[in-house]
Amino acid sequence: MLTHKGTQTIETCRLLLRKATREDAQPMFRNWASDPEVTKYLTWPTYEKVETAYPILDMWIKGYEKRDFYQWMIVLKEIDEPIGSISSVHQRDDIGEVEIGYCIGRNWWHQGIMSEALGAVMAYFFEEIGMNRVEAKHDLRNPNSGAVMRKCGMQYEGTSRASDRNNQGICDIATYGILRKDWEKMI
Repeated sequence: MLTHKGTQTIETCRLLLRKATREDAQPMFRNWASDPEVTKYLTWPTYEKVETAYPILDMWIKGYEKRDFYQWMIVLKEIDEPIGSISSVHQRDDIGEVEIGYCIGRNWWHQGIMSEALGAVMAYFFEEIGMNRVEAKHDLRNPNSGAVMRKCGMQYEGTSRASDRNNQGICDIATYGILRKDWEKMI
């Protein structure tokens, strides 16, 4: 049985995962949303102006009214501003499954930050919400995203050919997943 609690603040050694605010527009634009290298394999276009962030932030802020809405800003404590985001992009309550999506600014790639955020969110979904399965997907041309998933204990489950579309066009998608029982063995 799931106990939805909505987007709660999660703290790790280096990070604060928290709800978005309208004040996050500038760092969101500056740190990741305006960088075509960051958005290359994502499903939303690179922001050309900071104003593009406001409708998205407003949608997230409105979403926080729902107990089954999960969208965090990844705040690096060292600089006290958002450097990325992580969220539930799809849920199936009937089987206790959540799919997580994430992105982080290029300046913070290859530092273990995304793995730290993903691990914390996985723990939240398993321990606090009661999910049975967490999954994540990535474009095969973006293997670093799969490396984050593996580092967090997810297992490769297969590739769906020509099954999604992102800023590179139609793409093959690799799926990774972890069950609560397997996650519990890791902690």
